[in-house]
Amino acid sequence: MTAAFLRDPLAHFLLAGAAIWGILALVGEPVDAASRTIELTRERQAGIALGFERMMGRPPTDAEMDAAIARWVREEVLYREALRLGLDEGDAVVRRRLATKMDELAGAEAEIAQPSDAVLEQWRTEHAGDYERGGLVSFAQVYFTTRDAARAALRASDPQGETISLPRNMTRKSLGEVSSVFGREFADALSHAEASPEWQGPFASGYGWHLVRVTRREEGRVPPLSEIRDRVEADWRSATAAARRERAYALLRAAYSVEVE
Repeated sequence: MTAAFLRDPLAHFLLAGAAIWGILALVGEPVDAASRTIELTRERQAGIALGFERMMGRPPTDAEMDAAIARWVREEVLYREALRLGLDEGDAVVRRRLATKMDELAGAEAEIAQPSDAVLEQWRTEHAGDYERGGLVSFAQVYFTTRDAARAALRASDPQGETISLPRNMTRKSLGEVSSVFGREFADALSHAEASPEWQGPFASGYGWHLVRVTRREEGRVPPLSEIRDRVEADWRSATAAARRERAYALLRAAYSVEVE
């Protein structure tokens, strides 16, 4: 590992978090495949109960807890025997599962964080288009594969785009409806575009690049945080966890060199 990696706070979280996550039974404790003793610690039992509650939305009854423990013991026995036989080696499913666990670990802090109202208010403001109610937009768009092509066409009075199976015109659509067709990035950019006879852009989408002419805007209302707090918090948490996963991967990736034959 590089020195820069070891100095990064997120790196410390990743290294220390593996042990913490094991205690919480969300990643799994190191297993000695040669051991014939299975220890069911209080921490593990708490983790089993937590997993049940997250799935069912309520704590388990005594009978349900007994059944959950029995399932866990069965899995543990089969898991250890699989390790003893070396079935984990070269297994793509196991490899993918462990990679997923690392991703979950990196995003874990965002999952349990309690964001302040100030943080959520800033998120709501920056993504106002996602929460606007009653706002409608009418526009025309032309599509280009590359940004340079879109920029060049912007100089024309009537730009002609490339062929793609997307509507050229959309009339009185909410930003949510626009997002479902063109993607969130395009809808976010469109939310800031003023109605004008001029073509604007280029705007990025999941398909490529677009020039847009907004013909009409019907302004809506962004509800106050108090009305949509749960939704804003869920969106913030999801985006923050995703950003932390990417940041964690970048840190880990920097410690490796890849040689392709």
